[in-house]
Amino acid sequence: MLRSMTAAVLGLVMMAATGCQSMTGKTAGESMSDSAITAKVQSKLTADRLSNFTRVDVDTERGIVNLSGVVPTAEQKARAAELTRQVEGVKRVNNNLQIEEPTKTGKLNE
Repeated sequence: MLRSMTAAVLGLVMMAATGCQSMTGKTAGESMSDSAITAKVQSKLTADRLSNFTRVDVDTERGIVNLSGVVPTAEQKARAAELTRQVEGVKRVNNNLQIEEPTKTGKLNE
């Protein structure tokens, strides 16, 4: 009787351990790690005094960070990628930031 209960409990534990993967194929630990990386990157970008990265979206998937949004210059695009690479846990950066084009008046689109 004790053996069958132990086997049943062990079976449930095994099912629970394998059932921790979500529909995306990521484990709970990977999801938390990606969330932490995203938060750290966003914090680092918003804390940068040299640039205005308020229009940058950050998404992390298994340590690969995707940057998207709009920045005023190519220098700021490069700076965002540089700052992102400095965050622990970042494996690669996909820099999909767009450079905002000036209007005919010479001002950036608002």
